Amino acid sequence: MDDHITQEVPPLTRTVQPWLKPTRRSVWPRIAWIMFALLVVAGLAWVIFRPHAAPPAGGGRFGGNAPMAVVTAEAVKGEIPVTLNGLGTVTPLAMVTVRTQINGQLTQIAFTEGQQVTKGDFLAQVDPRPYQAALDQATGQLLRDQALQHNAELDLARFRKLAAQDSIAKQQVDTQQSLVNQLEGTVKTDQALVDNAKLNLAYCHIVAPVSGRAGLRQVDQGNYVTASDATGLVVLTQLKPISVIFTLPEDNLPAIVKQLRAGATLEVVAYDRTRSTKLAAGKLLTVDNQIDTATGTVKLRAEFQNADESLFPNQFVNAQLLVDTLRDATIVPTAAIQRGAPGTFVYLVQPDDTVTVRKVKLGPADGERVAIESGLAPGDKVVLEGADKLREGAKITQPGAQPAAADKVDPSQKPAQRQRRSTP
Repeated sequence: MDDHITQEVPPLTRTVQPWLKPTRRSVWPRIAWIMFALLVVAGLAWVIFRPHAAPPAGGGRFGGNAPMAVVTAEAVKGEIPVTLNGLGTVTPLAMVTVRTQINGQLTQIAFTEGQQVTKGDFLAQVDPRPYQAALDQATGQLLRDQALQHNAELDLARFRKLAAQDSIAKQQVDTQQSLVNQLEGTVKTDQALVDNAKLNLAYCHIVAPVSGRAGLRQVDQGNYVTASDATGLVVLTQLKPISVIFTLPEDNLPAIVKQLRAGATLEVVAYDRTRSTKLAAGKLLTVDNQIDTATGTVKLRAEFQNADESLFPNQFVNAQLLVDTLRDATIVPTAAIQRGAPGTFVYLVQPDDTVTVRKVKLGPADGERVAIESGLAPGDKVVLEGADKLREGAKITQPGAQPAAADKVDPSQKPAQRQRRSTP
C-alpha cells in the first residue's frame, strides 16, 4: 500500500507544477500596471495641488505686468448737505368728526362727499322748531320776572323815603330790599335760560368747525340724531397745510436741537415709499418732548403747504431732514469708496500711473457723492471703475492714455530676456 502511495505522488507533483509556473509569470505584469497607475495619479495630484507663485505686485486680476484699464475721477472741493433720513406718516393738522350737539331730526344736508369746505360753511340742519319754542318760553318768563323786579325796586324807593320820615318801620324797608334781590336773581336765571335756548337754536344750524375736505357722509337726511352718536355726521380733514410725523435715532437729536435753538429753519423733503419721487418740501415744525425708550427714537413733525395735495392723510413717506451744509469739503463719487481689511479706502492714482491704497475717513453722503474728512485733497485722482482688479502698486491705464514705455516689449530683445520679464 505504501508503495502504491509513493508511486502516485510524482504524477501529482508533475501535474501541479505546470499550473503554478504560469500563475507566477502573470502576476508581475499586473503589479507593474498598478505601480504605473499610482505614479500617474501622483503626478496629476502634484500638478493640481502644487503651490502657485504669487502674482507680481503690479499685476491685475490676470497677473503679468500689463496695466489695467480703469476709470478715474478727481476729488473736488464743494458743498455737500448733511441730511438725516427717517420713516414718516402724513398726519393732518386737524381732523374733526362733526357731531350734532342737540337731539332732533336731520332736516337738511348741505355738503357733498369730498367737498372742500371752509371754516363756518353750512353743513346740515336739525329741526329748529322745538328749540324755537323753548326760546320763546324762556323769553316770556324773563319779561315777567323783569317786570316784577322793576315794581319791587319802585316800592323799595318809596319805603326808603317813608323810613327817612319815620313813617314806617326800618324792618319793612329791609324786607323789600330782600324781595328786590330775590327777583334780581330770578331775572338772571331767566336770562341764562334764554341764552341756553338761543344756543340750542344755533346748534340746529351745523357749520364746519375747521377748513378741510369732507369725507363720506355718515348719516342720511331724515334720521333722528343725538349728541351721543359716535359716528357723527361727517369727518373733516385739513389738507392745506398738512404735516408729516417721522422718527429719527436719538443720537441725531443734539445736532437738530442745536440748529433749532440758533433759530435756523430746517428743510424737510418728503419722498414716496421707494424714495424715487419727491412729493413735497416743507420745514421742521417741532420735536417731541420725550424719547421712545423702546425704540430709542424721537418723533418730529414737519409742515408742508401741500398746495397740489400730493400728500394724503395716513400716507407712508420717507422724510429727509436737512440739518446743515458742509462748505469747502473734499468730495468724491461714492463708487470710488472701497471697504476691506484696511477699513475704508480708495485707490489713489500716482503720477507714474500706479495706484496706492489710501485710507480715508468718510463724512456725510449725498446720493452719489460723499465728503472725505481726511485722506484726500482736492485734485487727487481716485479709481472709480475697475478697482476690483487692482492691488497696491498695480499699473493702470486711463481712457485715452498711452501705455508707458517700460511696458512695451522691445522686438530686439533676446528670447531669454523676454522670458525673464514675463515670468511671475
